[in-house]
Amino acid sequence: MRLFTLFVLLSVALATPPRVVTEPKTGLTFATTVGDMSLMGVGLRTETFLRFKVYALGFYVADSALSGSLTAHRGNVDTSAFYRDLVVGDFDKQVVLKLVRDLSADQIQGTFRSHLTAANPALVEQFVSYFGPTKAGQECILRWVAGKRLETTVGGATKAPIADKAFADEVFAIWLRDRPATDLIRRQMVSRASLLIK
Repeated sequence: MRLFTLFVLLSVALATPPRVVTEPKTGLTFATTVGDMSLMGVGLRTETFLRFKVYALGFYVADSALSGSLTAHRGNVDTSAFYRDLVVGDFDKQVVLKLVRDLSADQIQGTFRSHLTAANPALVEQFVSYFGPTKAGQECILRWVAGKRLETTVGGATKAPIADKAFADEVFAIWLRDRPATDLIRRQMVSRASLLIK
């Protein structure tokens, strides 16, 4: 009887999907689900020249999109069209950044400005003002609420939402736009897509 019970418990444990995914180079973990969103993948941003680790990130997408509009990309997720639909799709999505080193306000604000050159300048300045000096271990969450607003949380502090879809698209494109083949972050962010889009 004990052997049977042990077998049943082991079978259940093996059949239960993991609840977190670990970014391998930092050891930081990301929950596989947040509310009604699922983790598409995790990645690591490094400083270009010296390859310092800057932050790990997790990318989440609404389950309704994974079983709806994104099924058009089933079996073919390594295309520009797939990434474009992730950026412009009007469904809940979020990026969670977990800092692995301290950054000055100038460093983090300058980095965001350099990636948001096509966005509304006034909204860029509002957005970057949300980021002061950051410490290793701090978490930043950027969430698009479908049809409504971009919500930003920095170190647990909720910032004023930005109700502008075009601006939110530019924010998500920071990681999902076309990039050089040597920059793997875009692929890392959708590494679980084939498991989720069925």
